[in-house]
Amino acid sequence: MGKIGITELILRDAHQSIFATRMRTEDMEPILEKLDKVGFWAVEMWGGATFDVPLRFLNQSPWDRLRLIREKMPNTKLMMLLRAQNIVAYRNFPDDIVQKFVHYAHKNGIDVFRVFDALNDLRNMDTPMKAVKAEGAHLQACVSYTISPVHTTEYYIKFMQDLEKMGSDSICIKDMAGMITPKRAYDIIKGYKGQGGKCPVDLHSHSTSGMTGLSYQRAADAGVDVVDTDISPIAEGTGHPATESVVLAFKDTEWDTGLDVELLMEIRDHFRKVAKKYRHLIRMEALRPDPSIVMHQIPGGMISNLVSQLEMQGAISKLDDVLKEIPIVREELGYPPLVTPTSQVVGVQAVMNVLFGRYKNLPKETIDYVKGMYGKSPAPISDEIKELILGPDWKDQIITCRPADLLEPEWDLREKELKEMGLYKEPEDVLTYAIYPQVGLKYLKGEAVAEFTSEDLPLPIDHPATRAFVKSFFPELKDIFLYEEEPKGGGPAAIPTEFDVEVDGEMFEVKLTPTGGFMVAGEGGGAEAPPTDVEGGFKSPMQGTVLSIRVAEGDKVDEGQIVATVEAMKMETEVKADHGGEVKKIYVGEGDAVETGTLMMQIL
Repeated sequence: MGKIGITELILRDAHQSIFATRMRTEDMEPILEKLDKVGFWAVEMWGGATFDVPLRFLNQSPWDRLRLIREKMPNTKLMMLLRAQNIVAYRNFPDDIVQKFVHYAHKNGIDVFRVFDALNDLRNMDTPMKAVKAEGAHLQACVSYTISPVHTTEYYIKFMQDLEKMGSDSICIKDMAGMITPKRAYDIIKGYKGQGGKCPVDLHSHSTSGMTGLSYQRAADAGVDVVDTDISPIAEGTGHPATESVVLAFKDTEWDTGLDVELLMEIRDHFRKVAKKYRHLIRMEALRPDPSIVMHQIPGGMISNLVSQLEMQGAISKLDDVLKEIPIVREELGYPPLVTPTSQVVGVQAVMNVLFGRYKNLPKETIDYVKGMYGKSPAPISDEIKELILGPDWKDQIITCRPADLLEPEWDLREKELKEMGLYKEPEDVLTYAIYPQVGLKYLKGEAVAEFTSEDLPLPIDHPATRAFVKSFFPELKDIFLYEEEPKGGGPAAIPTEFDVEVDGEMFEVKLTPTGGFMVAGEGGGAEAPPTDVEGGFKSPMQGTVLSIRVAEGDKVDEGQIVATVEAMKMETEVKADHGGEVKKIYVGEGDAVETGTLMMQIL
């Protein structure tokens, strides 16, 4: 028992949870010196989506942000969220990239590395944990929290004990969906400490369920050492408990944080202004508690992802069926926690099952997951499901080694490539390129464009980027933004073909290619559009981007043969011919956007 520390999340998970990780560095800088005076246990300000989003959408360097915050906050431990062998992306990277990343992250200012794996596979955590210890940084290893028959209180206590044996300096219970009940929080922490656990325990939970404040109190009763919070203007809902509220709640008790409430209120004033500036990214759904999450266990960001997917597939009426299918798929895949990237694997497979039949359409990620390429599932996957997904030779496809053992070193190759392109300025550039090849190269080439600057904010109500904001709060005005802004120089407005889609708190650009009869409103003529239907036409079963065409004109194909690969919402899916014959004509190419029903090829 005693004083409780606070990990402040305002510079990372708070705005990732509430407005799509879009806070620009210049809106952080004015308040950094005051944040440094508070005395937080740590400030989490890097990792997660804050590496990808600045490159992709803000035309800002995550490395420069880290250096600036380090300079302005010399007295506070800076923390980052590290996705274990995935680093700050969605696939496993070879050990040399992981080790280099940890080295340069620490060199540029990270003190505390919060390391987690979506499957709680210790093999995936081993290399990054050792790399952190080798740098002499603070290792905060995580256990990802979820609810299932295998995720018992005893499971969590044992896992925390294993993390302690592996050298953890502190342990985080990472409740990414906000599902932990007061009783479970108490039982896990009390059980770990009661069985001789020596590591300080940090409880990280979102406010999604509405009961997180009570869970923090019971965690305090059990002896928790640190809890995670957000400065109040960007808190609660899918965010986390408000810092000021938690500090006030513990004031004058045995858990008193000792933090200056008046200073916190000054910091609050700054972020009240920031929240107003970024209003176009706020959704009503992100501000409300959703207690049902404890029943269906689907995080809010995952639901918004499913809604977007089904809308684009023209199948939003199937949402209830998908929500019923998700827990079935999750059970069949061994109860993975629904956190990136396993939330996408389960969610997208559920969508495919509802739209095309159970396991009739398989994203590459589902296949890789069942093979063991993501790690070991928490519960065994039945032989029946393995055969259904991998085929009769499934036993020959399963891997039992650590997934990263199959990867070749990349550092020397990526460094050589970057130098040959004339883009190498510092070692950190190699990591940017290695982890995000397309997005990173675009940034390093100076081709990235910021979707807005701080001076542009708040965006006017009639700005195209405010569509989703208005739809969230004023659904009756859903048709108000039918057209884009008028083209410069006057003239008719074009029907929009570019949209932002939110996935797990991150925004992705989706560009739609009209496939028939499209004209700029008010104009006639134009280029001849491709046909929308032909005899023997094969149409895309889903919306997405064509990654590859697997056949050529003149090829003979059989029904069920793979003819193309389409990427939709981070998932790569093999598209199979719905009938056999000869490929007479191919109407799409690699990189083209397709919608459900887009004519892809003629097979006669």
